[in-house]
Amino acid sequence: MINHPGVTSAIVGPRTMEQLESYLPAADTVLAPEVLDRIDHLVAPGVTVNPDDNSYGAHELTAHARRRHAA
Repeated sequence: MINHPGVTSAIVGPRTMEQLESYLPAADTVLAPEVLDRIDHLVAPGVTVNPDDNSYGAHELTAHARRRHAA
């Protein structure tokens, strides 16, 4: 989700040109706010599901850096 303030790029990992070509249409996909709200409901903003993914540091996950600022 590249429209999140803490995300500066999207990284994809295709292994073939066919896979890359199948990914490209997704670049124009915009998720509705309701979908994003549902995702936030499933995994609250600022929660790290996998502790091994804590490479972002604390700043990017603080409330003011989230898509929605409400805690």
